[in-house]
Amino acid sequence: MPANELTPKQARFVDEFMIDLNATQAAKRAGYSELTADVQGPRLLGNVGVAAAIAARQEAIAKKLGVTQERIVAELAKIGFSDIRKAIKWQSALIIEQDNPDGGDVLVIRTAVTNTVQMVASDELDDDTAAAISEVSQTATGGVKIKLHDKKGALVDLGKHLGMFKERVEHTGKDGAPLVPVVNVRLSKR
Repeated sequence: MPANELTPKQARFVDEFMIDLNATQAAKRAGYSELTADVQGPRLLGNVGVAAAIAARQEAIAKKLGVTQERIVAELAKIGFSDIRKAIKWQSALIIEQDNPDGGDVLVIRTAVTNTVQMVASDELDDDTAAAISEVSQTATGGVKIKLHDKKGALVDLGKHLGMFKERVEHTGKDGAPLVPVVNVRLSKR
């Protein structure tokens, strides 16, 4: 059988894998033994034909939905570089109350500072800020809660995608000295 042709069971595995990208569960749902599914799933992913079928499916889905690397990077950038000040405004205000309780010459002055937080109206949000918001909800006390997507996670993903965080491993010899390669040479007599 050519490598690009799948058995019915392998084809079913591909179908099931595309549901949740879980190789073990896909193997179980495709009819492989429950006892060996944790081995069969990864083994099937290593099969050239299965891997090609999965890649073709993923490419077709991405094309149909218009998902490109550029769009994903752009969305990560919106989240990573978002600024909460574009979504809410906060300020402090000094409140002064004057009272003349008994009508006499004594004037009572009370001062207080109040802090207010106001959300920017949704029709005033720019697209980048709106994309960075993951949740808006009303609290039990009637307030409003706004939650942004994980900024740090987006920046890390963006940096990894752009190759900014390559791990470097430096090897040294004893006491930090440079490694010296050992070469075994066998000389033969002629």
